[in-house]
Amino acid sequence: MNTRQQFIDAVAPIAVKLRLEGSPIFPSVRIAQALLETGGVLHTWNNLTGYKVGSGTLTPYWRGDRVSKTTWEYLNGIQMVNVPGDFRAYESIEDGFRDQDLLFQSARYAAVRSAVTPAEQTAALQNSGYATDLAYASKLNAIINGDQLFQYDEEVMRMLEQLKQQIEVLQNRVQALEELDALPAIPSWARASVDAAVKAGLIDTPQNGSYDFYRLLTVLHRKGII
Repeated sequence: MNTRQQFIDAVAPIAVKLRLEGSPIFPSVRIAQALLETGGVLHTWNNLTGYKVGSGTLTPYWRGDRVSKTTWEYLNGIQMVNVPGDFRAYESIEDGFRDQDLLFQSARYAAVRSAVTPAEQTAALQNSGYATDLAYASKLNAIINGDQLFQYDEEVMRMLEQLKQQIEVLQNRVQALEELDALPAIPSWARASVDAAVKAGLIDTPQNGSYDFYRLLTVLHRKGII
């Protein structure tokens, strides 16, 4: 039996990975929702989001497997009733989350996708009707704060900043290589070869050539080819 922290440790890396790959869901919100929907239990059917079978349309991540369970629903957002339901079953936790992200692409969840803070996103989940509980957003927020799940959002930001810095370093290296490739002036050792190539009509733009370009002309000149 897993502890609450073991549950978080299992879910957090997946939530972070998907966010880095472009998922609209904040890791803190994803983990909090999984905790709320499952009570912190890693089900063998890998559905941690309470995603029901619905229309039954297959997706790249859901292949039709299902489990029948009873679940709590709220009538009028207040009265709790225990009702049966068919839930999607997945081969992995990641498949379950990716399938949920497909669901969130619908117009109904536009506010969920555009949320810029976890609190805004939890409110959007409730307002979009993802759950029948009128206290859904406040419960998610309480979990985020109580379990300090915002640390995983911060982890994503740090990783994105590191990636940005790495890209800038690579761009600077490429620029430096490009500048080295185009020499600002014809090397003195290649002048005679360049003149010979121009005279022979082989080139018409001797300036801004690379080191290899001038070296090739020099070899051809020395071999008597130009």
